[in-house]
Amino acid sequence: MNTVNSDSNRQLLQTLEQLLGADRVIADPQRNEHFRKGFRSGEGDALAVVFPEKLLQLWRVLQVCVDAGAIIILQAANTGLTEGSTPSGSDYDRPVVVINTLHMNTIHLLDGGRQVVALPGATLHALEKLLAPIQRAPHSEIGSSCLGASIVGGIANNSGGALCQRGPAYTELAVFARVNKRGDLQLINHSGIDLGASPEEILSNLERGTFGQIRPIRYSEHDDRPRMASDREYATRIRDVDADTPARFNADPRRLFEASGCAGKVAVFAVRLDTFPIAQSTRTFYIGSNNAQVFARLRRGLLRDLPQIPLLGEYLHRDMFDLAAVYGKDSFYTIEKLGTRNMPRFFALKGRVDAWLAKRRFLPRFLSDRLLQKISLLLPAHLPPRMLAYREKFVHHLIVKVADENIAPAESWFREFFSRAENTGDYFACTDEEATKAMLHRFVSAGAAMRYCAVHSGEVGELLPLDIALRRNDMDWEEQLPAEIAGQLQCRLYYGHFLCNVFHQDYILKKNADADAVKAAMLELLDRRGARYPAEHNVGHLYQAPEAQRKFFEQLDPTNTFNPGIGLTGKTRRNCSCG
Repeated sequence: MNTVNSDSNRQLLQTLEQLLGADRVIADPQRNEHFRKGFRSGEGDALAVVFPEKLLQLWRVLQVCVDAGAIIILQAANTGLTEGSTPSGSDYDRPVVVINTLHMNTIHLLDGGRQVVALPGATLHALEKLLAPIQRAPHSEIGSSCLGASIVGGIANNSGGALCQRGPAYTELAVFARVNKRGDLQLINHSGIDLGASPEEILSNLERGTFGQIRPIRYSEHDDRPRMASDREYATRIRDVDADTPARFNADPRRLFEASGCAGKVAVFAVRLDTFPIAQSTRTFYIGSNNAQVFARLRRGLLRDLPQIPLLGEYLHRDMFDLAAVYGKDSFYTIEKLGTRNMPRFFALKGRVDAWLAKRRFLPRFLSDRLLQKISLLLPAHLPPRMLAYREKFVHHLIVKVADENIAPAESWFREFFSRAENTGDYFACTDEEATKAMLHRFVSAGAAMRYCAVHSGEVGELLPLDIALRRNDMDWEEQLPAEIAGQLQCRLYYGHFLCNVFHQDYILKKNADADAVKAAMLELLDRRGARYPAEHNVGHLYQAPEAQRKFFEQLDPTNTFNPGIGLTGKTRRNCSCG
């Protein structure tokens, strides 16, 4: 940013302060560091982080930034795992303004709650709480919602989630702003709701929930199919267990559409989404086996043979089970005792404390993680006895949840499946407490590797996290690594969304291992297996966007104004005929 005129920067800051007030514009790098650092990794420079409270303020901030030729990075809760909602480095050719949207958090119900319109800062947890009294549920439930993840963030990043009947977060109905080839900021209303004509009218009505006619909206003048507010085709797609392609992955061209999968290449003001009825009754099964092929057959059967596919099927390898039991224990108790409502506040506070501690060089690195880990050792045992018994017996663990009329067929199916000699393993039907704790244990596994690396930072190398989508017909899902790669790894940790054939694979490297070389070798292996990656966390600044996704980004943002560099693309201004 050294090439950018400092007078221009000062003028931009003054204009932003006039629009929002000085307390809503943070230019001090020490004060805004928390918002410039990724949840797991990554950070970069920014001229300022700003906090609009109204949609019209957001629109005017966008206009000021576009007029000044600044880069715009939209951010809500910043819970992404691939550095996609923060600046990356200091090699931008223009000043960077990060816009935090969390204050604009209204959710409007449509059609008795069968659909919602969510503004950019609305969280999954808030939506879950709003829908509960009317027996409806959002696209995603436990998981990201515990961390305060935003609804729009999930749509923009193709978030996957555990609920395999619903597929990736998706909508074709949204209100968003983009910069066209001429460098003009445009507001586009593709919500299917009459909100008015001018940006001021549209955004004021959108914020208040003053909606006119709600009508179907078509794809284009050449395609009169009505647009969808969720991936209604996914349940059929996942059942096709003989297909030679993944069920879902981040760069799937089928699910790159305007706001969906945009990765911050447009500014999303609202999304219109379907909601889903809450099951009247559920049953959770805990399954164990030492044979990966048993689980492969089980996945195909559960998807093919039952009247409905299960609600979810979550996998844990025993090594991940063990690590999460130790290094996810305090998170387990925090969520269990405080509930999801307080988790966003807790993680935000921890982030600020960590940033403050990091500046005190006389203190040990990762001090808060080390202290929390010490405290966790004092906590009582938290996992149910039957889960612990399965840990002793089995390497592979699976949690399967079914609902309503699917419960009795699933019970019969499991009995028949494990009665066959080749299907070695066992299962049990969980009590309500066991079901809750099994899912919570699976959830905290996602952060356990990060905690382990923080506590043992002097002894181990980097954490290499991959999330991959295997082909739907791939029976050889258990990874086999060559000795030259395995020899550089301290730990291999596997968990994921088993029925979708989507896996999170966290590798803790040995102290002197070359992380870039290991990652390149890993990705080459995945390419040979026909896998796609990332499966559900977007490319961020960690993955190369494939050609179709790169073209999608360029079509959305031809001047490279929004979130440049995403998907390891260029960061410089592009195709701009604007003065």
